[in-house]
Amino acid sequence: MKKMKGIRKRWIMNSISAVLVVVLLSVTAFSVAMVSYYYSNMRTGLQSKLTVAANMFSGYKTEADYYQNASAFVTGQFEDSDTLNFQILDSEGVMHFSSLIQIAGYQPDTPDIREALGGVHMGVWTGSDPDTEEHVMAVSCPLKVNGEVVSVIRIVTSLVLVDRQIVIVVAAALLVGLLVLALLYLSGLYFVRSIVDPVVEVTRTAEHIAAGSYGIQMEKQFDDEVGDLIDAINDMSLKIKQSEKLKNEFISSVSHELRTPLTAINGWAETIMNGEVRDAQDVKKGMGIIVSEARRLTNMVEELLEFSRIQDGRFTLSVEPIDIKAELEDAVYTYKEFFRRDGIELTHTDCEEEFPIMNADPERLRQVLCNLLDNAAKHGGSGKRIDTAIRREGDQAVITIRDYGPGIPEEELPHVKTRFYKGSSKARGSGIGLAVCEEIVTRHQGTLEIGNAEGGGCIVTIRLPIGT
Repeated sequence: MKKMKGIRKRWIMNSISAVLVVVLLSVTAFSVAMVSYYYSNMRTGLQSKLTVAANMFSGYKTEADYYQNASAFVTGQFEDSDTLNFQILDSEGVMHFSSLIQIAGYQPDTPDIREALGGVHMGVWTGSDPDTEEHVMAVSCPLKVNGEVVSVIRIVTSLVLVDRQIVIVVAAALLVGLLVLALLYLSGLYFVRSIVDPVVEVTRTAEHIAAGSYGIQMEKQFDDEVGDLIDAINDMSLKIKQSEKLKNEFISSVSHELRTPLTAINGWAETIMNGEVRDAQDVKKGMGIIVSEARRLTNMVEELLEFSRIQDGRFTLSVEPIDIKAELEDAVYTYKEFFRRDGIELTHTDCEEEFPIMNADPERLRQVLCNLLDNAAKHGGSGKRIDTAIRREGDQAVITIRDYGPGIPEEELPHVKTRFYKGSSKARGSGIGLAVCEEIVTRHQGTLEIGNAEGGGCIVTIRLPIGT
């Protein structure tokens, strides 16, 4: 659970911090743009009004004329005279007229005035009034006679209302940014929780599985990547349960399979050794049982060793050129007499077409053929007949082995090649022979198919690639 909290913390540190920086930068940029917009409009408006005034006062020739007509201009032609302070200063920067307050003789000495006195067409200044500390904007324009600056006209306005409006707009933008941040946080928290909570459940389930609770299932809530993960965990849990069940059944089965021949071998060996059997025929029969059961043990051990090599990745092939028809004929010849003794007829159907030499491991293929023939007798021997055949289909050699026994229940067919699986069959065996056979055939780039034949019995089909 601490790890999950760590994920939330990292998400907050990474995602929310990044979004917060973006929001702050956006609000800052917006604020700067608003300040620039408002101040620019204010400056443009003041410059426009000052241009009108300058054009009117340009017809006067003396300072006396400027001062005499200033009052008439403010009251008659100057707009917003109640909010804008219209001023006239002399060539020394001393104020002679103010439309709002009478402060003749006052010398503001602000940058805009200095620029105008220096001959700049129009000076602009924004700052705090030296006397009132009020935030103001001032625009000054020189009035010239014969190229000499004889006076300066100036408009001053307070920026208190503008600044207040800017603060309101910026505050609104900041509020919107905070709302966006909150929405992102809540939606992100929901998103993270939709991932973290299932992962917590997956972790808990994995711990239960590791503790031995095989087969435990989780509820799938989302049809997405997390849902796919849950499906995979559920599937893994079921497969582990099945594997554990098969393993236990295998151990029980192998224990039984080993105990039976060992009991027979020990019993007959002790009987013969103690001299309890004196008849030559009985001794021969006992020795035959010992050899048969020893061979059965050997085959079982070989299967286990082969399976162990497959599991450990030590399973290899010794490939050489072989005649697949000859290999099948040898296997049939080997088992024909064994089957005859048990009352089973083994029939082989060859094909006239010659097969090219193929590259394969003869020992491994012989192991497959012998195992399949042995299975046919073990599980289908009650039909008293086994048929083998070989034919060519394109670039493949097709080998079939069919018995006439009871066949395989349909529900067991998909599992018969699964390791340790024995199904409902009561025949003795380890349950890994077919798994080893399929591995060998697959290593030869072929396929092993098992199914029920028409008319009864089981049929095994091996397809192996051959040269052309």
